[in-house]
Amino acid sequence: MNILFVGDVFGSPGRRIVREHLHHVVKEQNIDLVIINAENAAGGFGVTPAIAEELFDLGANVLTTGNHVWDKREVFEYMQSVSGESHERPRRLIRPANYAPGLPGYGFYQGSLSNGDDYAVVNLQGRVFMASNEDPFRAIQVILKDLSTKVVLVDFHAEATSEKVAMGWYLDGKVTAVIGTHTHIPTADERILPGGTAYQTDVGMSGPYDGVIGVEKEQVLQRFLTGMPAKFEAARGDARMCASIVTCDSKTGRATAIRRLMLGE
Repeated sequence: MNILFVGDVFGSPGRRIVREHLHHVVKEQNIDLVIINAENAAGGFGVTPAIAEELFDLGANVLTTGNHVWDKREVFEYMQSVSGESHERPRRLIRPANYAPGLPGYGFYQGSLSNGDDYAVVNLQGRVFMASNEDPFRAIQVILKDLSTKVVLVDFHAEATSEKVAMGWYLDGKVTAVIGTHTHIPTADERILPGGTAYQTDVGMSGPYDGVIGVEKEQVLQRFLTGMPAKFEAARGDARMCASIVTCDSKTGRATAIRRLMLGE
């Protein structure tokens, strides 16, 4: 099985570059499963139901999120409308599983591909330098007990490199892949861990690189130079799609390869 994980889609430039490249990458790389982190897809902050539908229409099987998932209030009702076959898509827009109980949506999704292969995607959020949430290490232990598939990809949305690396080692041999998101900077440490788990500290951002992690650079520089609050807006130029392709055995869930992609306009 070939899994394409597309890193944090940032604003309209991110959506545009994903729209430009996704179909040909899926075709040329024989992709079976498409996962996209969409938490910054709406102007750089949050995701709306309309944008989620747009990404599903492009071919995403599952959308993951992170600390900006609640930035657009209209997503609350969307994530709760999961009953019935016509409302199956909101179930595939997931938020970190280690959030407080009772919040809208779900922290993982388990599904099947058209060829019958099963898979699961789990969303977790780190705690170092992040907002308060439950322990991701203990949360994933509970979730794995409920999954019936061997193919499990974990989107670990976290700030600290050490916490991401620790999660990779913690889940080695237990999941197919641990892919980091949130920092918007792609790392060059992709590898297969000894137990057969693919790992990368951060897949990077799909969005405008003529800025500071997606934001207009002048606004960020002004914030650093003066310390005064400012409204951040998405940058526009040099859009790139960052992603990783994980190849695994669909029967055992063990990864055999991982490689990075960065595609410009």
